[in-house]
Amino acid sequence: MLHHVSIRTADIHRAIAFYEILGFSVCERFTTGYTLACWMEGLWGRIELIQIPEPSPPADAFDDEHYVGYYHISFDLTGQIPALSPWLDGIQAGFARNPGLTPLKVLLAPCQQMIGGNVYEVLFLADSDGLPLEFIRRM
Repeated sequence: MLHHVSIRTADIHRAIAFYEILGFSVCERFTTGYTLACWMEGLWGRIELIQIPEPSPPADAFDDEHYVGYYHISFDLTGQIPALSPWLDGIQAGFARNPGLTPLKVLLAPCQQMIGGNVYEVLFLADSDGLPLEFIRRM
């Protein structure tokens, strides 16, 4: 069983605010010896945010076709929501109510993709540091 996915961030407070709009909540705050960190639970999983002092810009995993490495985190919303477009509208409304946040960046608007023998609805968003997040729903 997967325990958590760890995400390094330039600003943990901005990242917490971003993931709270997605439905996560902080369940544990701690330090990793030299920096702030926390676990957040939501969307049927757990993430760990770690603030990086003096961060370098992240690689562009979504648009750089030559990028090698971890690509994205995928959240399966099958059975939890009826469609991705109304869910995205709610997320965008949450960002509109929080003008201090970096504007929400949609990397790929909701669309259908055939994966294996199934049709999925797929959406990609960039998190507060520009890292790609996938939201998927089996049709």
